[in-house]
Amino acid sequence: MEFEIGHPVAMLESETCRLVLVLFPSQGHINPMLQLATILNSRGFSITIAHPEFNSPNPSNYPNFTFLPIPDGLSKSSLTVQDFHSTMLAIHRNCREPLRRFIQQMLEQNDPQGRVACIIYDALMHFAQEVAAQLNLPSINVRTSAAASMLAFAALPRANEQGYITFTDSLIQDESLKLQSLNIRDLLITMGENPSDTVLELRAATTSATRNSCAAIVNTIHFLEEEMLPKIQEYFHAPIYAIGPFHKLAPSSSSSLLKEDTGCISWLDKQASRSVLYVSFGSVASMNEEQLLETAMGLAMSERPFLWVVRPSSVGCTEWLELLPKGLQEIIGQRGCIVKWAPQKEVLAHGAVGGFWTHCGWNSTLESICEGVPMLCWPVFGDQGLDAKYISHVWKIGLELEAKLERGKIAGAIRRLMVEEEGEEIRQQAQAFKERAERSLDMGGSTNTALNELVELILSFQPQHVTSD
Repeated sequence: MEFEIGHPVAMLESETCRLVLVLFPSQGHINPMLQLATILNSRGFSITIAHPEFNSPNPSNYPNFTFLPIPDGLSKSSLTVQDFHSTMLAIHRNCREPLRRFIQQMLEQNDPQGRVACIIYDALMHFAQEVAAQLNLPSINVRTSAAASMLAFAALPRANEQGYITFTDSLIQDESLKLQSLNIRDLLITMGENPSDTVLELRAATTSATRNSCAAIVNTIHFLEEEMLPKIQEYFHAPIYAIGPFHKLAPSSSSSLLKEDTGCISWLDKQASRSVLYVSFGSVASMNEEQLLETAMGLAMSERPFLWVVRPSSVGCTEWLELLPKGLQEIIGQRGCIVKWAPQKEVLAHGAVGGFWTHCGWNSTLESICEGVPMLCWPVFGDQGLDAKYISHVWKIGLELEAKLERGKIAGAIRRLMVEEEGEEIRQQAQAFKERAERSLDMGGSTNTALNELVELILSFQPQHVTSD
């Protein structure tokens, strides 16, 4: 089978395009990919969601989509930082051939109501690009992280020894290349100076797949990375479409793997405007006993109302709150609310929330920006350090905590963000960013324009009929 560039309108009139979206099974990746699928479905495309059986999304929340579970050989019920890379390797090893067979079968059906136009895949599922090449289908790479992570992944050491693809060394060595006050080298180095061989292999494979795809979609807003995007385009020659924030373009169907405690909204309703600090470290990061204790005491000492998400089993081998100090509840009284999981977008949009202590995952970062909520940054792993540098040093819409949590410093940082004059300046900047994000979604805004261009590109892919061998 071959594909060719054709006339978009002719394609739209002659048949329905079916897009196969390949998901990586982590909450922070499932959410934006399903949001992207919803966006593209609203533009008239039929959607097939190909996903590992591990951490499967709930198909009943998306009745318009076809779900294609891929055997993965995994049995774990949760994904942690410790087993992230081993899980990823198993997925790459076990899912590639089943995905190829399933899409081959779809192509052989030649359904005029939904022939496959292209494969759109999470960048971490890089083998999907090779599957697309084998089947002579176009492929589009999706970054669910900041666009800058594309360069960070490509900044690979030992290129000559290992044969890894890397971009020109001068990019990270040239001190004149800055984003406002932050050297690009400093921004990229937060991804880790001494990555393991496994991480290097992942970055190399992801970078190679990105280079070989027809385009890249990034869940970012142009103004957030307007200095970085041209530098990225220089090294990845296929078009890059910044069509974020996905969650603002897509209806609010739930794709949470954890049950949300909506009772916390009633608690927020009783709090004063912009008085509450929301605390959540995402769906993967964990804490040790000391970090939990220092966090709890820091929140208590801050004397500010707080809504704290403590994910079950996120602290060592404990089930939930067993390790919290016995007198903590008496200290905080009704000033604190602790839940297992929260409806985050609803929480951040609530008028009582005035700050967000976050691990700086990219979804959380975008959701906070879109609601004008300033951030207290405590990155844990991966690209979260990069996001924290953006928030605190480039955009100046938050403060960064030291990696080692200490109750006095926590309480002081909370007061700086929520009460003191420094926090007022940050709040004003965060509100300005919210307004700019809203304008990007308007007709003629950067996101709206990029989405229209992406749709035109997909419609130009003209798959031809195939026959089985």
